[in-house]
Amino acid sequence: MEIRIGIVQSMKEIDVELPDDADRDQVVKEVEEALSAEKVLWLTDRKGRRVGVPSSRIAYVELGTPASGRVVGFGAS
Repeated sequence: MEIRIGIVQSMKEIDVELPDDADRDQVVKEVEEALSAEKVLWLTDRKGRRVGVPSSRIAYVELGTPASGRVVGFGAS
């Protein structure tokens, strides 16, 4: 699953590729918990690297579909 995090007062975004077996509901819960308090949102990508983003700097969070859910081609709806 791909997650994109926009940073306050920055043109850059943070893109993290989570493992295919990442639980979407659990990721949403972790994001909501980090945003509700002054915490650091920690995510672990497919390669095992940890990415930390201070919740006070998060402008938006966009969750993509799991990699297996992607459809490519003209017939994609």
